[in-house]
Amino acid sequence: MDNRQNLIIAIILSAAILFGWEFFVEMPRIEHQRELAAQQQAAVAPPTTPAAAPSTTAAAAKPLSRDEALAKSPRIKIQSPRITGSIALIGGRIDDVDLVNYRDTIDPNSPEVQLLTPSGTENAYFADFGWVAKSDEKMAVPGPETLWKADHDTLTPDQPVTLTWDNGQGLVFSRTIALDQNFMFTVTQGVENHGADPVTLSPYARVLRSGTPTTLGYQILYEGPIGFLDGNLYSNPWFAGDRHVSYKDLQEKKQVETDTSGGWLGFTDKYWLAAVVPDPSSKAHARFKYWSDEGIDSYQTDFLGDAQSVGAGGKGEYVSRLFSGAKEVRLLDHYSSAEKIERLDLAVDFGLFYFLTKPFFYILNYFHDWIGNFGLAIMALTVIIKLLLLPLANRSYRAMGKMRALQPEMAKLRERFKEDRNRLNQEMMELYRREKVNPAAGCLPIFVQIPVFFSLYKVLFVTIEMRHAPFYGWIKDLSAPDPTDIWNLFGLAPWAPPFFLPAVVHLGAWPIIMGVTMFLQQRMNPPPPDPVQARIFMFLPLVFTFMLAHFPAGLVIYWAWNNILSVAQQWFIMRQAEKHKV
Repeated sequence: MDNRQNLIIAIILSAAILFGWEFFVEMPRIEHQRELAAQQQAAVAPPTTPAAAPSTTAAAAKPLSRDEALAKSPRIKIQSPRITGSIALIGGRIDDVDLVNYRDTIDPNSPEVQLLTPSGTENAYFADFGWVAKSDEKMAVPGPETLWKADHDTLTPDQPVTLTWDNGQGLVFSRTIALDQNFMFTVTQGVENHGADPVTLSPYARVLRSGTPTTLGYQILYEGPIGFLDGNLYSNPWFAGDRHVSYKDLQEKKQVETDTSGGWLGFTDKYWLAAVVPDPSSKAHARFKYWSDEGIDSYQTDFLGDAQSVGAGGKGEYVSRLFSGAKEVRLLDHYSSAEKIERLDLAVDFGLFYFLTKPFFYILNYFHDWIGNFGLAIMALTVIIKLLLLPLANRSYRAMGKMRALQPEMAKLRERFKEDRNRLNQEMMELYRREKVNPAAGCLPIFVQIPVFFSLYKVLFVTIEMRHAPFYGWIKDLSAPDPTDIWNLFGLAPWAPPFFLPAVVHLGAWPIIMGVTMFLQQRMNPPPPDPVQARIFMFLPLVFTFMLAHFPAGLVIYWAWNNILSVAQQWFIMRQAEKHKV
């Protein structure tokens, strides 16, 4: 592989990243914003459907404010170290959840993240539990207008709350709600039959979301309905086939359903998850559903448990769970092992390079726990990666050193056979063979870095642990682009960057540092003999500088630090080669 082929590879990689960014990020984001502008969003409840949760009444045409919706029902207060909110006694819904440890912005005084919100509000989002009567459809079962009685007025991790309701037909229903120290609700539904005849009931749980949510629109990040059911992931991966359940897919399919033993299903956002978990010891029928009422979209994920026959004087019970909180990887893994919730970690979109991305996450967390800063953890991980790739990189740099030493001989061959391209190639290959030089060796570290780069990008982009994680100086959020800009001297000048400049030309300090280190690394490589090729290579650091300016700052820091280590490593190898007259 000669320098011309190396050039082609570099151009292809650069073009793939540039056009990929435009096609998969910018264009979908623009289109998504257009769709949002055309949408009408309000809260509705699901229509009556077979083998599903009972319906609720349609919401008013004008959505209520959050405070107005909360005031429509007496409530049980939720108070825990990580969750605040309330449960509506009318309907017994878990529909008011705020996350204590997370704010909307990096400003510590910004509002807490609101995850679940009551029916009747714009973009209502709540969880519901209940029973479907199988033996007698006219039998009264708890519904959206049921007023429950509670044994306590506050739910805490140390104090579960039990709701009760008598249907007046011999059945007494109960719903015991417990909350752990994090984001997991355990809901135990009970029924006592005081009548003379047996009854057959099926338990259900659902998460309903009204209005198509605003998503970030990134192709590398999945947001939408999700579930892991009967050993299969339901989301929107390219290989999922019939298991596509994104908002767009559901609008076309209307409904996707399957039988499952265990698993979970709900809705995922970039950092948050609301999902119901059926009893893993029994079977359930799970479903993703979409409908539209007067132009308003609604989505529901639900499951219907196996029917239970409750004889006269008997009791029935069903235990399910609701996760409503932040997608903290270690916490999700804990629930997977301790609560037997299979593959709950897949709620985090680690992507195709899962086998790299998740280990990278755990290594970063280990270094963070030790060092106390995710930026330094990224640098430590970079050193580990460099050490693992050291033999490959050393061979590459030695090969490039030999290539540099052969430049005079190669120039003579080009001058001698400039009119005979075939002969020139033959002589070049003979020169490489005689001197034991592999011209392709310099490409190998580039190809190895691609999955490493992308996996680290995914870790920074999708894991909540990186959200609002500071570095030093001006970097307050490693998951966001560098906020400084060259056009106001990186914040030193008393003016804002010119508003008329396109976003692509805004450059922060770290992208420039990355570009300079990439240029220095390039200068240490043997230059292409063709002046045109040399000029094109000279522009690559500039291209990457502008491109990475809009990537997470943590990724740019990784790239710059990796370049610095590469320059030092290459300089050392070249010095050693000169001493031994390689």
